[in-house]
Amino acid sequence: MNIVVDDLSGPEIAAFLNEHVEEMKSITPPESVHALDLDGLRSPGVTFWSAMDGGSVVACGAIKRLDAAHAELKSMRTASHLKRSGLASLMLKHILAEARRMGFTRLSLETGSTDFFLPARRLYEKFGFDYCEPFAGYRPDPHSVFMTRLL
Repeated sequence: MNIVVDDLSGPEIAAFLNEHVEEMKSITPPESVHALDLDGLRSPGVTFWSAMDGGSVVACGAIKRLDAAHAELKSMRTASHLKRSGLASLMLKHILAEARRMGFTRLSLETGSTDFFLPARRLYEKFGFDYCEPFAGYRPDPHSVFMTRLL
């Protein structure tokens, strides 16, 4: 497996991310869906990584710059057939290292509050994220939880 910065131009990553956004829309009320689409992920200040196994995308994740010291974790996803395989941990380790290398001292995230998102919350807790108040323009929302950690 190889983790690479992805320019989001290929059809496979577009399909992988579309599946992610559609899944989020199917389980979360529209006003509480914060997943970025391709255009959002192509914005300045966003760095996106794909984990590739051969020619297939098997996981992805991104960080969005909030300011010089603070970034937001976005678009963490693992291929359905590889969930709970350790791939998300590998991706998160990579993103944490890259965020440090880029000079960020804090990484925060928003994720869902329902049982569907429990494995994600446990992953983030395992990597030292603590629950926090909404950040960067987010508002309190019963469908969202917010987490942060120092790097």
